[in-house]
Amino acid sequence: MAVYTIAFIAYAWDVARRSAAKPAAAEVRELVGAGAPAADGERGTAGAALLPGRAARIGFTLTVLAWGLHVAGAVLRGLAAGRVPWSNMYEFALTAVAVIVGVFVLSRLWKDLNFLGVFFSGLAVVFLGVATLNYYVPPTPLPPALQSYWLVIHVFVASLATGFMGLGTALSVLQLVKEKRDNGFLRSLPSAVTLEDIAYRVGVIGFIFWTFTLMAGAIWAEHAWGRYWGWDTKEVWTFVIWVIYAGYVHARATRGWRGSRSAWLQIIGFMAIVFNFTIVNQFFAGLHAYSGL
Repeated sequence: MAVYTIAFIAYAWDVARRSAAKPAAAEVRELVGAGAPAADGERGTAGAALLPGRAARIGFTLTVLAWGLHVAGAVLRGLAAGRVPWSNMYEFALTAVAVIVGVFVLSRLWKDLNFLGVFFSGLAVVFLGVATLNYYVPPTPLPPALQSYWLVIHVFVASLATGFMGLGTALSVLQLVKEKRDNGFLRSLPSAVTLEDIAYRVGVIGFIFWTFTLMAGAIWAEHAWGRYWGWDTKEVWTFVIWVIYAGYVHARATRGWRGSRSAWLQIIGFMAIVFNFTIVNQFFAGLHAYSGL
């Protein structure tokens, strides 16, 4: 958490620097547009001020370091418990946040999304802090219903889905902000259309993983309780999330929903995931009451 916090500060410093550079960049553009010659050094400084700087690179390096420590912590928790580390709310939060940050870190192999660093480093600090303060429990043996290989498959795939959906949500939030204003830091980001397209791609990947999560959960329920579906609260909310994202994918692909409407659908879907993990797990009774609290 400490390293994630320092990474967040580095990313925030970079965002502030690029936001503060807006007046200088705008002034140079106005001078050039008016026909006044701008010095090469001045033009270069104004343009470079909007590009990711050393603080962003430091933030990414620290995020990778924090992620390595984070994964090591999850592995050690699993070794202490003698099983996979995601059988209660604390362990799932520990592992799921590691997967979410891992999706962000590894996305660098596909596309440079380092401008999302302030979002993911901050999310990691908040979620790990809440989990440590409110959900921590000592390692305990698995309940009989969880003693299955489906625990490994079902929960890990759900974590992967959450990671991709979180990435898509961060892009959708930036898309909405960029549609309203496009100055300072926002000018250094891809266009709103590009952000929307990337958000849709990762959202589709998350939706595929969530579909498998729903199917795997039904198969596991049949093995554990003798039925595929029982309208348990957790099952219902997993299905609600699937419907929201199915609507998002379908509306954008076939109905031409673009812009803010598609972005809001993805954001609502991720909010439903957070609600499912927090409120449903703590305050709704059901067969999935494995919070450990």
